[in-house]
Amino acid sequence: MEDLKVTASGYDFAPARAAMQRYIDNDLLSGISSAVMVGRELVDVSCVGWSDKEAQIPLRTDHIFRVFSNTKLITSCAALLLFEEGRIQLDDPIEKYIPQLGNRKVLRPGATSLDDTEPAKGSITIRQLLSHSSGLSYGFFDPGTVIFKALNERGVHNPNTTLAEMVDVLAGLPLIYQPGTSWEYSLAIDVVARLVEVISGQTFDKFIQARILDPLGMVDTGFVVPQKDRGRLVAYYAGADLMEPMKPGLTRTDNAPFPGAYLSPVARLNGGGGLVSTMPDMVALIRSLLPGGPTLLRPETIALMMTNQLPEGQWIRFAMMGEQPGKVHGLAGGIIQTPSPIDHPDAAGEFYWGGVAGTQWWICPKANVAGVMMAQRQMAFVHPFSFEFKRMAYDAVRRGR
Repeated sequence: MEDLKVTASGYDFAPARAAMQRYIDNDLLSGISSAVMVGRELVDVSCVGWSDKEAQIPLRTDHIFRVFSNTKLITSCAALLLFEEGRIQLDDPIEKYIPQLGNRKVLRPGATSLDDTEPAKGSITIRQLLSHSSGLSYGFFDPGTVIFKALNERGVHNPNTTLAEMVDVLAGLPLIYQPGTSWEYSLAIDVVARLVEVISGQTFDKFIQARILDPLGMVDTGFVVPQKDRGRLVAYYAGADLMEPMKPGLTRTDNAPFPGAYLSPVARLNGGGGLVSTMPDMVALIRSLLPGGPTLLRPETIALMMTNQLPEGQWIRFAMMGEQPGKVHGLAGGIIQTPSPIDHPDAAGEFYWGGVAGTQWWICPKANVAGVMMAQRQMAFVHPFSFEFKRMAYDAVRRGR
């Protein structure tokens, strides 16, 4: 297991800790842990608040979190390991490996039915899957759309179905835009997990265990929390109002995303959001992508991973937030090309992503800083606490230099 001993002195994170304590005191978060690195050296590790608010169990670094879309970083790294071995190329059409995803149809702009389509002008490529530019959707963030209804009616998120069965559902539905022409957060990384299975001949969990988790000593990361470790699983909460993230009030929601989630194996090895993990494990993963020591991938692969893959002028966008100018996408996460007013000015070039419950990671090569945050509040990926913490972390690093 990764040692979380702070090895570099002279950095004052007291203001950041105090700010996070206010979120706990104001009943906006139950707890938050964080770790910040300059280079590969830990400059701060902090746990504030509770792992279980009702039982008043203080949050510790060994507590287990539902990391949701942090899973995508591991899945993308798995595909890039196969890329480094020459077993796939980024511009390979996906039907080379998963035939039923060839010959796609695409919904026409403004389509009101699944039949209102045109032929795809090209194949979906692995590069497009990794960068969410394939034309696939999620069925989470676009309620009211034709594709949202179709995905959910056909059980695309059913945990009792396999990745192969999920692909069969996707094969019967149109894309929402021509591959490579736009950006939409999607099930693409679950398709990548299936691709890893097809290429490797192993189930996705076995592949990542052998190639990523075991080599990096990530002993608490997996799709299921073992019985002996259930006491370390952090309680999960919903905020008082989805549209007002700063409205106080937390409601326990341990049965999300479905009853018994993470407590026993299910068929779906969800490569887009199914893992649990801990702070030491996430630090080990992020450190393995930093220069100055052994890395999981080759330096040139890591550099490619952190390079924009979207067409010129195409930005990340989310249904409830709209377009995010200055933010693009690489092969395993977002990239801040131009910091927004809520980002720190030093965040230019930052490579980042996170999970819907508020677990996040970031790597900023230019500023030589990286970090991990872990919280358990529904829809907290873009909650104000995360932006505030990162701004204060960049400030602490800048002051300490």
